[in-house]
Amino acid sequence: MSSIAKDNKDTNINEKIRVREVRLIDSNGTQLGVVPTFDALKLAREQELDLVEVSPNATPPVCKIMDYGKFKYQVAKKAAEAKKKQTIIQLKEMKLGLKIEEHDLMFKLKHIRDFLEEGDKVKIYNVQG
Repeated sequence: MSSIAKDNKDTNINEKIRVREVRLIDSNGTQLGVVPTFDALKLAREQELDLVEVSPNATPPVCKIMDYGKFKYQVAKKAAEAKKKQTIIQLKEMKLGLKIEEHDLMFKLKHIRDFLEEGDKVKIYNVQG
């Protein structure tokens, strides 16, 4: 049994569960029914696992016996994988004046095309003066 993330404010685990009875799911996914929290915690300790509150708003709350450290690691790994696959779009800005010369305009248009081909967004400003 580990005491990982006892300070986690989102999930109650082990002794942090403060209800009289819980609906218990064992480590294999089998529902064991409504049992006193003390007995559920005892079962978790016998298996050297954690009692984790999965659904705190249910009546009675649903708890599962699992290795909480392993669970947190898998969640973090999935989040890192999702972050790796996402694309970041940047906003590029281009300022154009009313009295711009043709060469300068073509030069800036070339940069705007390059930005758009790279998948970035371009915001064009009109500069006075």
